[in-house]
Order: sequence, then C-alpha cells, then structure tokens
Amino acid sequence: MERNTSSNSDLPPGFRFHPTDEELIMFYLKNQAKSKPCPVSIIPEVDIYKFDPWQLPDKAEFGENEWYFFSPRDRKYPNGVRPNRATVSGYWKATGTDKAIHSGSKYVGVKKALVFYNGRPPKGVKTNWIMHEYRLSDSHKQIKKHNGSMRLDDWVLCRIYKKKNSAEKILDHKVEESNTQIDRVGYSNDDSESQELLKFPKTGSYSRLLELDYMGPVSHLLNENTYISSFDFPNTIANTGIEDVEKLQLGDIPYNYSTESGNFQVNQNGILMNPM
Repeated sequence: MERNTSSNSDLPPGFRFHPTDEELIMFYLKNQAKSKPCPVSIIPEVDIYKFDPWQLPDKAEFGENEWYFFSPRDRKYPNGVRPNRATVSGYWKATGTDKAIHSGSKYVGVKKALVFYNGRPPKGVKTNWIMHEYRLSDSHKQIKKHNGSMRLDDWVLCRIYKKKNSAEKILDHKVEESNTQIDRVGYSNDDSESQELLKFPKTGSYSRLLELDYMGPVSHLLNENTYISSFDFPNTIANTGIEDVEKLQLGDIPYNYSTESGNFQVNQNGILMNPM
C-alpha cells in the first residue's frame, strides 16, 4: 500500500524505501530526536501503542509490505524504566536479544524485535505481526530528562510488518512457479530474427496431434517457420501390409491419411478435420 499524500507527492518515480539499520539511526531517528529534517518526510509521528498493528498501515504515509513510524514510549510504572507496550487488543512482547547498531566503530543505537499477542498476558495468543524498534544509544539521557513523568522516550523508530504463515508462503511459491512455466510468445517482422513461438514436441503421435487441435488450425502448425519440423505417425501401408513409423514433413501431410487408430482429413485451408 502506497498512499498518495502531500508529504510524499514529490518523491521520484520508482522510489523505494529500504534503509539499513545504520541509516535508520543516523539519518532518521537521530534527526528526529534533534528536531532536524529527515532526508525524506515519509515517516509519520504516531503513538503506535494506542492502536492495534492491523490499524497502523492506514496511519502510514508510505509503505506496501512494511511501515515506519516515529513513536514515543511511556513508562509502565511511574518510577520504572520498563516501557508500556499494551495496546487496545493486546500487547507487544520482546523476543530474542537486542542488536547493537554501529556506524563505523561507534555504537549508535539498539534494535529490538517484538511480536504482537492478542489478549492479555500470560494468556495472549501470538500473531504474525512483527515490530523492529530502534532507539538511540544515549536514550537513557531522555529518561533522566523526563524523570517524574510517564514519558520514557521522546522518540523511537518502529518498523512494522506482518510475517506470512506457511500456507501463504506455499501459495506464493506455487503462483511463482506457475508464472515461470507459462511459455512466452515472441513476435517479429524481421525474418532474420529468431522467433519464439509456443513450443510443441518435435515429434508426436496422431492422438497427440488431435490433442493439440484445440489450440488452433493445423495450418499454423504446418508453417515452415514454426518450431515443429515433423511428426511421427504410426502407419499401415496398405499395399505391402508392413507396419512402420513414417516420418512426415508437416508440409507434406496428405489431405487423407490412414492410421492404426483411424482416418483423418486436412481440408484445403490446412484445418484438421474430425476422424473419418
């Protein structure tokens, strides 16, 4: 989902936002904390804990599969340093270990991963909503500044997305496989260029040819520029009684031809008729 708002209407065509962890800290969160403009104004200020995660995409100004927000953090207890991560219908729970972010050799920030649970602890139900929370390395200074209030941090930067479950991944994989198996048809007016047409087997039986009849007139198959050069037909030679496989050039198929499985006709226009 990419929303056309006034704040991102000046973005260049084809713009994609895929910053690294270091870039998010150095060029976005640090500028936001110092009230300086960011390279692009596409990250809104939203108190994400006042909403459930599925409500947040509508609050974003930019994003399709992931959404970014500057959010404040409040204390869970008046004199504590633990953040309050409860929302309307559930809560965010930290998972894994925090990742230190460096710019060169300098320690500049921390990345924390969280998972959203529906309900209230300890009986919450885990969902597929994931959050990466970025905070500055000197965020403890903000705690002292706001000592005595419920505000823990002025700003953290949050990246939110929904992880696909196994069924969705399998479906996406099957769709991708189906797309890659579709044969492309190329068209060209230049005879010197190799034309890429729907590919058929170089050889095939009479029954196979009948199966292909639904795809169009045989005259198309008989074209000397097509991929097919010949078909093998089981043939009984009436005069000799010898059964053999006669390899016919497609341009030489007679109008009446006898096979073991029956007779078929090709009319003057090259259209395959029903078996006689």
